[in-house]
Amino acid sequence: MDKLYWLDQIKLQDRAKVGDKAFYLSKFLQKGYPVVPGFVVSADVWRQFLETLNSSESLVADLPYSSLHLDVANWQQLQQVAGRLRQEIISATVPQHWVSTIFQAAQTWEKKCLILRPTLAVSAATQVIGNISGLLESVFCPCDQEAIAQALKQAWSQLFRARSLLYWQNVGINLQQINLAVLVQPVENAIASGLFNANTLSADIEATWGLGVAITNGEVLPDVYYIQDKTEVVRERHLGNKILAYRVHDPASVAVGESASKSVLMIDNNCLLAYLLGEEQQKQYALPEELLTEVIVLGNQLVRELGTKLTMKWTIAQETSSTKLYITQVSAPSSAIPGSYFIKGIGAARGRVRATAYVISSQPKPAQIPQGVILIASAITPDWLPLLHDVAGIITEQGGLTSHAAILSRELGIPAIVNAINATNLIQTGERLLLDGDRGEVYRSRGDGGVGEIGRWGDRKVEEERKVISSPPSLPPSHSQSMIATQLLVNLSQPSLISKVQVLPVDGVGLLRSELMILNILDGQNPHAWLLNGRHTELLELWSEQIMQFAGAFAPRPIFYRSLDWRSQDLPSLNDNRQSSAESILGEHGTLSYLRNPAVFELELAALAAVQKRGYSNVHLILPFVRTVEEFVFCRRKVEQAGLTQNTHFQLWMMAEVPSVLFLLPEYIKAGVAGISIGTNDLTQLILGVDREQGQLGSVFDERHPAVMGAIAQLIKIAREAGIPCSICGQAPASYPEIIDKLVEWGITSISVEPEAVERTYRAIARAEQRLILAAARKQLGN
Repeated sequence: MDKLYWLDQIKLQDRAKVGDKAFYLSKFLQKGYPVVPGFVVSADVWRQFLETLNSSESLVADLPYSSLHLDVANWQQLQQVAGRLRQEIISATVPQHWVSTIFQAAQTWEKKCLILRPTLAVSAATQVIGNISGLLESVFCPCDQEAIAQALKQAWSQLFRARSLLYWQNVGINLQQINLAVLVQPVENAIASGLFNANTLSADIEATWGLGVAITNGEVLPDVYYIQDKTEVVRERHLGNKILAYRVHDPASVAVGESASKSVLMIDNNCLLAYLLGEEQQKQYALPEELLTEVIVLGNQLVRELGTKLTMKWTIAQETSSTKLYITQVSAPSSAIPGSYFIKGIGAARGRVRATAYVISSQPKPAQIPQGVILIASAITPDWLPLLHDVAGIITEQGGLTSHAAILSRELGIPAIVNAINATNLIQTGERLLLDGDRGEVYRSRGDGGVGEIGRWGDRKVEEERKVISSPPSLPPSHSQSMIATQLLVNLSQPSLISKVQVLPVDGVGLLRSELMILNILDGQNPHAWLLNGRHTELLELWSEQIMQFAGAFAPRPIFYRSLDWRSQDLPSLNDNRQSSAESILGEHGTLSYLRNPAVFELELAALAAVQKRGYSNVHLILPFVRTVEEFVFCRRKVEQAGLTQNTHFQLWMMAEVPSVLFLLPEYIKAGVAGISIGTNDLTQLILGVDREQGQLGSVFDERHPAVMGAIAQLIKIAREAGIPCSICGQAPASYPEIIDKLVEWGITSISVEPEAVERTYRAIARAEQRLILAAARKQLGN
């Protein structure tokens, strides 16, 4: 057991470890609501405990990983299995250092009694989980080590009751999906306890004397107060039938004969004491007016924040010289509770936006998408780009940080989430959503604002928010004055973004993605179709005009134009029915496709030559996905035939993304390569054997892997020794700024990132260079 999770310190990423009940209470406590303090024994501890069970029973032996697919129709078998499992847990030993840790933490409250409350989270559940309060009950125990250990096992074992196993199997959830934690809180004597119930029409309060156990057990008929909607006015009240109450048992009182008193009914776990109420007290309402008003005010406050449908459990503790109203639990639609997302994916592009959902269930590209919506689709291919300029947000079921949806959304400055499993089924068109691209979370929204309203983060409209995301970062004066030696470049493709990006502190465009740039001019047709239809001159003019927009805006800063690099499955709507490897993660993209059909590549070279003739000498060419030296030589000859090399400023580079470049780079340099740009997206997927489009493999697709970092270091070293520049343009530096230290140390010439990452990359480069200078100075002083 590594640690306990205190309610006032629980973070969003802890939710699966602490369970929903504790997570929600922590949100209320951290927002200033009166919540009984506590800490959580996490679900990891529960699983570790199950792993320690040494049993010959196969069901018990692999409990943490068992799905327990039982024949729930066989009630006798179900009871036997449940009893065996629970007995195994109850008879096991909880490690002493766990118990000591819990006991020492609980002692800080200086209370005699504790309540252990099961709190669970269900991972990857697409089903609606109903009210499970009857499946898992709270356990009370004295604050001593032996009692804590027994109560902990009792709380854990409840998951294996017959009715619990039956419920989870009926809703299609197995044990591997359940994270069971235990919330530990102190128990104080209470003047009264009860519930505040709110719905769309009215609210009411239930109350009884003492602790709320009597209501939970159904042993009393509580007082009921009916509240006028959204006011503090009690319009009606009914006296309940309250015969008994519960309070904390004080063993010291035994000395004066308390346990022998006729009013004492029982002592529960040597912690709680049930006692009869006197006749006079039974005739009284449990809540005096001032305390009733406190409960109403607190309940109405929650209604204003969470909506009209909720239940709040409360208790009024008798403290030394005063009373204190506490929340013990809140039940509300999960979308209403702060921090309670209903879909979790990978945050692919930063920003938060509230808007209406627009779901595309079928994969083919739609003809149009309404303006200002949050688009939900299974996946997005590059040919969707012209449709995305006016959407407010993007959610896809597939893809990772380097997928097409992620790349497109980052460049357009649209908040986006990828790998949101089952999103097209869980979301319906017309729903109001809150998309948090920073955290990768989707919430159902209660906001009534217009399309694009920004939830609790402000009241700006989508276009204003998009401007904030895409606008040039204002670097603090200290960074603006800290010049950097490593060139900082930007990845770009859309002419519409030039005016915003050209004023950034960048040294040029390190990656002009031609395949995305030309989608704006193709009118939904494959470029091969333009050529076959005799529209060569028209396409050449449009193509060269697109390039000239970038060349003119950034001159004299360099533009590194990467020639077309797409696979047929990337652009299904532009498919020209030529033979291709549609199911392959590689396909016939890159320079291999130029050998098979050089017509479009030749047109690209003609467009670059036209740009040169217009007086722009700052545009250079990068060849994509080069597999062999022979492919490079073929392309170099085409470049020479187009007359591009007649301009002495022109440079022919290649992407270093196919692992063979690690062995062939000296040969490429001999063949005429003037520089390389390391594409970490493809290089990582090919070295690690992981499809970058598969978001569920995100933990494996890691550019920081030693094999990938070793490859990058080797490429930089060879380039330096050969005297050619080496850039890096994949997602790695933006996702993991910490690797920039290594890149600068190894001697990278330039780093090219998305516009949204320019500010933090600039700072990371400045810090890395300053550290190198300091280290060199110290070394000099040491000599």
